[in-house]
Amino acid sequence: MNRYERRPVAATEAELEYGDGEFRVIRPGSFVRCAVTGVPIPLDDLRYWNVALQEAYASPQAKMTRLGIALP
Repeated sequence: MNRYERRPVAATEAELEYGDGEFRVIRPGSFVRCAVTGVPIPLDDLRYWNVALQEAYASPQAKMTRLGIALP
């Protein structure tokens, strides 16, 4: 393996620090869990999170549910 090849990441839960528009990997892994539904979210698909609560969400609906906003 050379320095340009990515090491395979084990199918374990990652620990992230969520920031504004980006996140930092604290503990490597391949997914995080949605704070509302508990479903695993692959890191490549992670689009929604809350910086203040440091939580990830699987969808915009999950985030709205967490914030207590009813959807039509």
